[in-house]
Amino acid sequence: MVAIDDSGRPDFNLLQNFREAASRIHYYVFDLLVCKDRDLTRLPLTKRRALLKSLVPIHGKRIRISDYVEASATELLSAVREQSLEGIIGKRMDSLYEPGKRSGGWIKYRVNRGQEFVIGGYFPGPHGFDSLIVGYYDGDKLIYVARTRNGFVPASRRQVFSKLKHLVTPACPFVNLPETRRPRWGEALSAEKMKKAVWLRPEAVARLEFLEWTESERAASDYTRSSNTTREVSDHASLSSALWPRV
Repeated sequence: MVAIDDSGRPDFNLLQNFREAASRIHYYVFDLLVCKDRDLTRLPLTKRRALLKSLVPIHGKRIRISDYVEASATELLSAVREQSLEGIIGKRMDSLYEPGKRSGGWIKYRVNRGQEFVIGGYFPGPHGFDSLIVGYYDGDKLIYVARTRNGFVPASRRQVFSKLKHLVTPACPFVNLPETRRPRWGEALSAEKMKKAVWLRPEAVARLEFLEWTESERAASDYTRSSNTTREVSDHASLSSALWPRV
């Protein structure tokens, strides 16, 4: 099941809000495993797809047979990035359907988005911190967007923490905290949870990768991961445009 946005691209956020976006949801059929009690799993993918197109009647515009493209990995990834798609699924044309096995006959490759975010705090943990609290500047206002704890190993945690510990400040730098409503991704950063946070002067940034922006302009934090690099913020004004979402 896929929700299609106005530009014709799949939008996971629309799918999450399926009650409001029911007319945008489509069902894509991509394989045929059994037909008239005949097991097709031992046939190669090309033959299964040929049978799918010839034997399965499709009625209605919102049920479709998923098409495929024969191209090199370089060409496909370039097209995915150009069109701001989530990623690709590649399959060997002669592959059999092997349920429950990691045969190498197919691969899923996700293309994450990435940009720099200002670090405004952290939650303490082993090797200095458990997760970073990050945001972006809207003019002179620092907007909270996510917490991230993925992508770190003990050594990189210690390295990043060494660059942050001298920035501790008693005041929260984010203008939109505490959160009063639970976000779609993760838990809300409530006033109670904020008591456990350590706040920082917003003088360091980190490059993060994430899946998508939601309608409320929050990064899909379940997928947020750090590149383990930080640098100092030298000029808030110059960062306003650089850190605005959807760059």
